Amino acid sequence: MSDIRSFVDTIFDELVSIRRDIHAHPELGMHEVRTSALIRSELEKMGVDEIRQPLPTAVVALIHGKKGPGKCVALRADIDALPVHEETGLPFASETEGIMHACGHDCHIAMMLGTLQILRHMTDDIHGEVRIVFQPSEENGQGAKLMIGTGVLDGVDQVAGGLGVDAVI
Repeated sequence: MSDIRSFVDTIFDELVSIRRDIHAHPELGMHEVRTSALIRSELEKMGVDEIRQPLPTAVVALIHGKKGPGKCVALRADIDALPVHEETGLPFASETEGIMHACGHDCHIAMMLGTLQILRHMTDDIHGEVRIVFQPSEENGQGAKLMIGTGVLDGVDQVAGGLGVDAVI
């Protein structure tokens, strides 16, 4: 992809819309059913190489580089919300009483979906594999342990992503 910025400009409004939809429909840890379904649907629309669901509300996307063998890098995004009442008055404010995305996980999801779209167009330049981990239940400190227990990090050489309460993964 020669001009990433131009490509981002073409998907920006869609990513904002996704982020606002997720913000309006927050879910607590291990109950991110709607959120994980939305993520999976977006990945399917993108034509991601491989999609896994190692836990009921976790989603992992794999992108295989076409440039040959190489390292496996995992990118992580949290997907759960907090038990907080939203009082912003925004048009996309939480529709779920007592729960909101007060910690930015709605943004993490949208940004990671944007990153995935970019990477999907760059596979000719990628060695190895990129594993995108949409992790549930970060706020209660359980998600990383559960994800690691599924083997999601097996074969991963390096992990990057937002660090939160359970920043083990």
